[in-house]
Amino acid sequence: MKYKTIFFDLDHTLWDYDTNSKETLSELYDHYQLQTKGVTSLEAFNTKFSEVNEGLWSLYDRGLIGSEVIREQRFKKILEPFQIQDATLIEQLSHDYLYACPRKGAMIPGAVEILEYLNDKYALTLITNGFEEIQGMKLKSGNITHYFDHVVTSQKAGYKKPAREIFEYALNLHQHEAEEAIMIGDNLMTDIAGARNASVDSVFFNPAQKEHQEEVTHEITSLAELARIL
Repeated sequence: MKYKTIFFDLDHTLWDYDTNSKETLSELYDHYQLQTKGVTSLEAFNTKFSEVNEGLWSLYDRGLIGSEVIREQRFKKILEPFQIQDATLIEQLSHDYLYACPRKGAMIPGAVEILEYLNDKYALTLITNGFEEIQGMKLKSGNITHYFDHVVTSQKAGYKKPAREIFEYALNLHQHEAEEAIMIGDNLMTDIAGARNASVDSVFFNPAQKEHQEEVTHEITSLAELARIL
């Protein structure tokens, strides 16, 4: 086998961020009775969350803001269009979301099955830009902790994807060379470009079949397709 180590992204690749987030937001919407406070509907709340969250994470991944900005600004920006400026409510929503969402266990279809298939054949490691203290909760909630030799976060490595250094950090943990590893992820900017920066092969997980011009080693629309590559 050419590869000895497989690097996985977590959110949107294995752990179903969208499903778990929507469930959490629905619970918060009901618990805080947001419709009575000016949020027009749960759908509008979800839509604004996705827009703001994606924008903030994009800035974070590009090194333009720190993680504390996401925590402090996310729900403030979400509630602004609904004319809500209640600082206490904003802080409560931020705290409760960070506490509850990682404890949801929905996984991307086929995630557990492909981890089971790969587990006996390769060393598996997570490389994530997600918050250090939260990643373990997600792994436990999804019941997949035992599949991974290492969990490499940007805080632990001192670098964020797409920096080559975070991949080199992970390679050093295994004492493997770049050509002996392959990265699987859904984000072209962080996962795929990052792997390329470190001379590591990549698999772009693209279930929505988004058009792009990026150079990838492999591209899949379902995790089950990994069995044909690996």
